[in-house]
Amino acid sequence: MEMLKPKEIAERLGVTVRTLQIWDKKGILKAYRTPTNRRYYTEEQYLEYIGQSIRDKRKNVAYARVSTNGQKYDLKNQIDFIRQYVNAKGVILDEAISDIGSGLNYNRKKWNNLLEDVMNNKVDTIYITYKDRFIRFGYEWFERLCNMHNTKIVVLNNVNTSPTQEMVDDIMSIIHVFSSRLYGLRKYKNKLKNDESLKGGNVDGSANAKS
Repeated sequence: MEMLKPKEIAERLGVTVRTLQIWDKKGILKAYRTPTNRRYYTEEQYLEYIGQSIRDKRKNVAYARVSTNGQKYDLKNQIDFIRQYVNAKGVILDEAISDIGSGLNYNRKKWNNLLEDVMNNKVDTIYITYKDRFIRFGYEWFERLCNMHNTKIVVLNNVNTSPTQEMVDDIMSIIHVFSSRLYGLRKYKNKLKNDESLKGGNVDGSANAKS
């Protein structure tokens, strides 16, 4: 919350500091007080007084994603679909983000920048054509994160923008990762089993108890 000195807000409103003092006493525009009893105001107070709000300064964002460069043509389809929707609602888009990367990838730069804006209270609404355009798994967690910062995600549920093959590729990627890990564990276990220095001991290196 940005603090404004009486002089700063007086200049913005085109009045004198003395007028602010009178308004404070009459309850027209109440000032906050510091621990040392100095008056101050906030940016939110100023915006509310002139008929705006912090929410009015936050942006509406369209977010579109595909997994590969070969699908770039579909980014425009997603953005166009969102634009048609918001135009019908009388909403103005402030930003349209087109991202390329797997829905399993949490390191997408544009997506992370968007989340950073959300956490800095800069985003009012995010429009997406389908949940998996935002993230493949764990969508509900990220939706709650956005809600905590008063950001709403509007899902248009256009299934045509969620390619089946893309989901298959992501699932195959997960299977490959876990298969590689299992293979690595088996290889490590066999290596321990054949290690001469561990002969007479268990695989974990502990010696067998002698009777």
